[in-house]
Amino acid sequence: MFALVSANIVNAVGDWALIYGHLGFRAMGVTGSGWATCFARVYMAGVLLVTLGWVEAKRPRALPQWANSVRIDPHRMWALLKLGAPAATQILLEIGAFGAATALIAKLGAVPLSGHEIALNCAALTFMVPLGISSAAAVRVGQQLGRKDPAGARRAGWSAIVLGVAFMTCSGLVFVSVPTLIARLFSPDPIVIGTGAKLLLVAAAFQLFDGLQTVATGALRGAGDTKTPMLANFVAYWLIGIPTGYVLCFRFGWGALGVWFGLCGGLMIIGSALLLAWHRRALAA
Repeated sequence: MFALVSANIVNAVGDWALIYGHLGFRAMGVTGSGWATCFARVYMAGVLLVTLGWVEAKRPRALPQWANSVRIDPHRMWALLKLGAPAATQILLEIGAFGAATALIAKLGAVPLSGHEIALNCAALTFMVPLGISSAAAVRVGQQLGRKDPAGARRAGWSAIVLGVAFMTCSGLVFVSVPTLIARLFSPDPIVIGTGAKLLLVAAAFQLFDGLQTVATGALRGAGDTKTPMLANFVAYWLIGIPTGYVLCFRFGWGALGVWFGLCGGLMIIGSALLLAWHRRALAA
């Protein structure tokens, strides 16, 4: 957490210095933002490496010759890959869907793309809270199942889902209440503000389902199920959401709003499907 928080500070200072030309640096514009992000990532990796070295120096392993005991265990590696590969694919499908949506909206011009980025940044910001709860759900559910306590696992999973849904409901209400005010934080252009405000209303509609699918994914991971979220993301985004958004955008002339309606529909399907999957998994535990 410290590495990430301090890296954001490094990134912000780097943006200020390199984009606008402060602290003796020349103004580089948007390229400066890229370099600031690069420096922040290198800094973050450095902090983690130093921390690892410090921890190892302060608390040496009980087995000094641990390096001699390292060996390749194909069975364990395969077990890890069976869990990790579907989880990685699910993340790829989810991020790829929003990347594809950005590419489609970019064809409409700078103004729709700017409005899209406003709504996407706001949705990504609120997404961080259920993402953290999702990680906690995976740990807690896994711990309870490891203790042979299925009732505890069910309580952990449902508690996390309720927390995630509650927060995202509140964030959706904020998006609905002051969309124009939020959009003004990003741009002074009234056309961009109007576009961003409209898309924020769509983002508000899927906030609850976004929180639901995120936390349910974590609970299912804790139970050892990483394939269901992967399949749900593939079907809902790539077979339904993105094609629907494309048709609404370019065939029906809805523009960026059509793409966002497609994303919204996909998220609603994923959230509902994963909630049902967790419900069945909890009953079977």
